[in-house]
Amino acid sequence: MVLLALAGYLAVQYITGGTGAPGCKVVSGDGDGASYELTPEQAVNAATIAAVGTGRGLPERAVTIALATALQESGLRNIRHGDRDSLGLFQQRPSQGWGTPKQIMDPTYAAGVFYEHLAKVPGYTRLPLTVAAQRVQRSGFPQAYAKHEPDATLLAAALTGRSAATLTCQGRPDPTRTTPGPDAVRAALVRDFGRDVLQDAGAEVSATGTGRAATAAPAPTRTPAPAVTARTEGRTVTLPVTDDPAAGGRGGRERGWQLAHWAVANSSALHIRRVSYAGREWSAGSTDSEWRRSSGDGAKDTRAVRIVTGQ
Repeated sequence: MVLLALAGYLAVQYITGGTGAPGCKVVSGDGDGASYELTPEQAVNAATIAAVGTGRGLPERAVTIALATALQESGLRNIRHGDRDSLGLFQQRPSQGWGTPKQIMDPTYAAGVFYEHLAKVPGYTRLPLTVAAQRVQRSGFPQAYAKHEPDATLLAAALTGRSAATLTCQGRPDPTRTTPGPDAVRAALVRDFGRDVLQDAGAEVSATGTGRAATAAPAPTRTPAPAVTARTEGRTVTLPVTDDPAAGGRGGRERGWQLAHWAVANSSALHIRRVSYAGREWSAGSTDSEWRRSSGDGAKDTRAVRIVTGQ
């Protein structure tokens, strides 16, 4: 039985290693040359995990632990198989009280319930990552989480906004997505950050462009992050950034870079062509997809993130 369980576990880890082209890359903001490549699918899931964590007011260390756990358990892929009844990004088991299969397959819910359990671990921010992750996961291979800490650290620094202009993607449009455009961007923001991220007075967030309100997936209650009033002009979604660094524990430039990196991570899925913030601009389809210096009026403006969609 033990050998069968081990074989099944190793098979899952092999299968979820992924064969797709990376397409995205995160680099160290410390200039030490460290980097990690990932697929657009992995980038979207990583951005969701980070958004849920910061939305709860949790520190960057919590996001690092969550990302390392998901890298080990699923390769940051929302898979429908695993050891016994394990499912999703964190290989959570319905039979062990993690939720229904439908809930667990919702990345927002899965990340939220992971953080819920992590927050109950005394002093988790001071524990070695593998110990903190194991207190939540109770894996048969507790030391496996440690090898993902360097990559998870790079991702967390970028996706919480602490490290500026460090996440890039090629941004090749995903042809399976049939409803790209500003409405899709707004609905995805709600999905990851919660409805408070959009504060247009009395406005509905349309998922299809037909006026039907989009609904965020069910998830545990989060601490509201700084409110963002989204404006849509043609194909551009503008996300003003709060100037209060104390608002929700994450404001100012960090909040702006979190939103900007989130948009780049979702660029393939949402057909995002261009993202600009704080004098830097990323464009889809360029050979290097780097954040370049932008010019013109307001080039260094840190008060808004601008997302230009392809439709």
